[in-house]
Amino acid sequence: MQTQTDFPHSISEQPTVWITLAGGCRLAARLWRPETDEPVPAILEYLPYRRRDGTTARDALTHTWFAGHGYACLRVDSRGNGDSDGFMDDEYTATELSDACEVIEWLSKQPWCNGNVGMMGISWGGFNSLQVAALQPPALKAIITLCSTDDRYHDDIHYKGGCLLNENLGWGATMLSFSSRPPDPAVEGARWREMWLKRLAHQPLLPATWLAHQTRDDYWRHGSVCEDYAAIKAATLAVGGWGDAYKNSIARLLGGLSAPAAAITGPWIHKYPHFAVPHPQIGFLQEARKWWDHWLKGVSKGAEDTPAWRAYVMDSEYPKPWYETRQGRWIEEPTWPPARQQTILHLNAQRQLTAESTDQKPGQALSIDVCSPHDTGLQGGEYCAIWMGPELPSDQRRDDALSVCFDSDTLPDAFDLVGAPTVTLRLQSDSPRGQIAVRLCDIHPDGASSRITYGVLNLCHHLDHANPTLLTPGETITITLKLDDIAWRIAAGHRLRLAISSSYWPLLWPAPTSTRLTLIGGELHLPIRESDQIDDECEFEPAVGASAWQTDTLREPSNSRRLVHDQVEGVTRLEIVDDFGLLKDCEHGLESGGTAREIWSIDPQDPLSATAELHWSSELNRPPLSTRTETFATMHCDETHFFLTARIEAWEQDQLIFEKSFEETFARNFL
Repeated sequence: MQTQTDFPHSISEQPTVWITLAGGCRLAARLWRPETDEPVPAILEYLPYRRRDGTTARDALTHTWFAGHGYACLRVDSRGNGDSDGFMDDEYTATELSDACEVIEWLSKQPWCNGNVGMMGISWGGFNSLQVAALQPPALKAIITLCSTDDRYHDDIHYKGGCLLNENLGWGATMLSFSSRPPDPAVEGARWREMWLKRLAHQPLLPATWLAHQTRDDYWRHGSVCEDYAAIKAATLAVGGWGDAYKNSIARLLGGLSAPAAAITGPWIHKYPHFAVPHPQIGFLQEARKWWDHWLKGVSKGAEDTPAWRAYVMDSEYPKPWYETRQGRWIEEPTWPPARQQTILHLNAQRQLTAESTDQKPGQALSIDVCSPHDTGLQGGEYCAIWMGPELPSDQRRDDALSVCFDSDTLPDAFDLVGAPTVTLRLQSDSPRGQIAVRLCDIHPDGASSRITYGVLNLCHHLDHANPTLLTPGETITITLKLDDIAWRIAAGHRLRLAISSSYWPLLWPAPTSTRLTLIGGELHLPIRESDQIDDECEFEPAVGASAWQTDTLREPSNSRRLVHDQVEGVTRLEIVDDFGLLKDCEHGLESGGTAREIWSIDPQDPLSATAELHWSSELNRPPLSTRTETFATMHCDETHFFLTARIEAWEQDQLIFEKSFEETFARNFL
């Protein structure tokens, strides 16, 4: 990424701006404005991740650049976070969205604003950009949503295919740490400590809230804009990455929105594309400016000619858990959905993927059992790669060995998979509950296995995520499983593999019994994009950003991931430590940092042995004052219930000043 310091406009910045809502709650914001006598459009980013220390690095690169190009940028901490008043009860509440609408109205009425507002954000800020747009605040004309979803139940960090994602606990523990941090004493003055203690006392245990809703009920429909795409009138640019968890929403948004829409999907993890990895990065800020210029200023600079979808087709590369760069090329689709040829491959009794079906041939009927050890999936990487460590899927050969695999012949020619492969399976279960994981892999000539894409399903949900039903053991069911969207070039000389397992740990919490599935038929549908072109079909300007956040490093960051198999106890553990280091802001002097620790443990033969332990340490210092929060969360289960515990400790000058514990039990609802 290139650093840009010369802008069309000089920039004025207000580190703290107070916005008082109708009910009296004050929200803390940071404001960047171009120095001009003409009113300009405003861009809002609104989320709980602390503007003074949490998102400062990316804010410096991004909002300063927009301000230098003629936009007022407002970065607001939602209530109960950072220096904002009030309390946060949950994600995407009606209060959070209503507050955002008030902020947009406030922005539109400022004398330096021309009345047009855009909203943007990644992850939480991308979610609420979509949800606020669906409420249609009059001044909101356009949004840019990154790494977000339109479906809160099926496509967030809680449930996937009706299975319980372990990220439900993992990210819930993260939020317990983030939201229990104190406000900055330099901003709040003498009231900071009272604010902090009240905030700590009010802290919710979000994984418990989410675990109370195990099916797709009204709780999840709230904020899921897929319930009514027509409610969104604002022009929508959706951006994501193939290494991110939220890649699937882009195709649905393009297909569902009636408002003007376009999309970009790169090879990236959960980051903004101008500083994301794996490379190539793109000139995201220039693309965003074209969008804002067209929809907020009425200036035609190319946004009206933007293809419906621009995507990066990743070349087949040797599997590893981290890439600095992914080789490949950019393609574009002028309309959405595109016409796509479907190639069908059949699963046969010889564990092959073939163009010919053998279902009706004597002696060739498929009947293969799947009963995977419960530590199958350890090479799957993180559900949502975000922390810049070795979080991507690694060589799949270990997981393939614990799965039932169907391989194609060696492929004579290269081809592009672009879209969502689907798998239809006919199967039986020996248990009323069970889950299935299906991985599509790229097999290299030496046998190395790269995960292309995957999908999972709670079999009790195979008809309906809102009203699951128990399976009848021995009864044949047919499931159709959409795998995650992908753009991947299969190299000549490689093979395709479909790997099927009955567990996928630690991505999913296991079913309560060791289910045996019997496959009796199946098909794989591949979306093949016809193209002989090997060069880029579209181009982006180079990645640029404003000057980086100026910090002093007081402790270097580090991370580790270890797989441990205890041969005495028979338990497999994934141990993760992410030390984010300790930084000092060179401008206002605040020191911030922290460390996250996770242990995911299971006996491969016993699904009820699954345990999770998470511990976050968060530091916030303004010398000589030092504060620290220690947050802990654990989960285990039996056949009928989940058991969840958590604790917050708050420390000031190494003295424990607050402690709060949680203990929750939830009946397993078809999980």
